[in-house]
Amino acid sequence: MGSVDRIAGSLGSESSEQRGQTATMVQPMTTRHRLSTEAARLFAERGYHGTSMGDLAEALGIRKASIYSHIEGKEDLLAEIALAGASAFHLALDEMPDDVEPLERLRLALRAHLNVVDRQLDVAMVWLHEWRYLADPARERFVGERRRYERRIRDLFEAAIRNGDLRAELDVKRAVLVFLSVANWGYTWMIPGTDAAREADAFWPLLLGGIGSR
Repeated sequence: MGSVDRIAGSLGSESSEQRGQTATMVQPMTTRHRLSTEAARLFAERGYHGTSMGDLAEALGIRKASIYSHIEGKEDLLAEIALAGASAFHLALDEMPDDVEPLERLRLALRAHLNVVDRQLDVAMVWLHEWRYLADPARERFVGERRRYERRIRDLFEAAIRNGDLRAELDVKRAVLVFLSVANWGYTWMIPGTDAAREADAFWPLLLGGIGSR
């Protein structure tokens, strides 16, 4: 696999605790794998600019000079983490069932998004904030993937409108913004052990019906 696919696979399928347990049972984590994981954690905690190569070396318990045998600089790690996050969100949509009504697909999309955030809270933080420090061509690719994801969510709304599940005059642009606001900012309140599906289902009637009184 390429570097982006490798980190997407390692960071996108389990919680950090589960990843560690799985890696221990199967095989020891490679230094490169550990470097990616620690970079995601430190970028989330301290910010990209607040994390030095020395910090990464200390987290791994190796000499700073040794890191350069694995990467050219921390810019490589930022690009990998951000693009892996984008890939994970797209994959979550790809894995939704096709044989359901449009409105149900939209509900499942919210579940899928929150599930990705829950599985990789550190990467979600980078995906939302630290990506701005990317340099081209990684930045251009990331922005393109982010916009493509937003278009896919918009397409789900438009399909539900065409199916008669949502009102025809719905402000789709703002509806997408509300959807993504709920989905993206999950990292600020989700904690290990959060039931992402349950939380998504609790938000769903609020998104559909609003919070006003009848």
